[in-house]
Amino acid sequence: MDDQRLIAFKQLLDIMDDLRAKCPWDIKQTNESLRPLTIEEVYELSDAILTNDPKAIKEELGDIFLHLVFYAKIGSEKNDFTITAVLQSICEKLINRHPHIYSDTVVANEEDVKRNWEQLKLKEGRTSVLGGVPRGLPSMIKAYRIQEKAKQVGFEWENVEDVWSKVLEEMDELKEAVAMNKIDKTEEEFGDLLFSLINYSRFLKIDADTALEHCNKKFIKRFQYIEQKAKENNKPIEELSLSEMDHYWNEAKKLS
Repeated sequence: MDDQRLIAFKQLLDIMDDLRAKCPWDIKQTNESLRPLTIEEVYELSDAILTNDPKAIKEELGDIFLHLVFYAKIGSEKNDFTITAVLQSICEKLINRHPHIYSDTVVANEEDVKRNWEQLKLKEGRTSVLGGVPRGLPSMIKAYRIQEKAKQVGFEWENVEDVWSKVLEEMDELKEAVAMNKIDKTEEEFGDLLFSLINYSRFLKIDADTALEHCNKKFIKRFQYIEQKAKENNKPIEELSLSEMDHYWNEAKKLS
């Protein structure tokens, strides 16, 4: 075996075997104990991607690979499945769901591929187009995935103007709910507005979650500039007036 990819993967598998047999911490881990750590690792990868840090992306990918191998090791110990079965399963799925590559199906573009993917999943026994959306996804990402899946079976606005009109309609309904001072109705309409804005982002070819995270990072950077200025003036930030904060905020905007 001289394929460096296979050599590296086997080494990781061997290390996992050693850790599971000899390390007190690794021996104690279960699927349940690993779950929150895995979620954390995925978010760390997401952050590395958003900051466009190749070194960090490589490191976080390694951490995630470790977790995947860990789950497979636990599965083999319980006689549920092996790493070989896991890899064979995903290979089979990819081949079956890419008939335009591995069979004679013809596609014209990316949308055809997505549409075929959803149709194939229904043929495999899934009862709903939306059945594959994980319940545990963050709400914004879940909304995006729901809309994308509904689109693949034709449930979609015809043009971006209609989507924007829906955003304005939901905004008016939210204003009405606020004026009525009905908390439950206000929450419902606020959710509808967010859902329609996420839909609008799809038509603009913008990932809403990524856009919001960039906004979060921008806010943090500018707010920390205010904190820095308050410190330079030996003044607790809570003693700054709103006009002073606004002044430093505008300074930070010019710097970014």
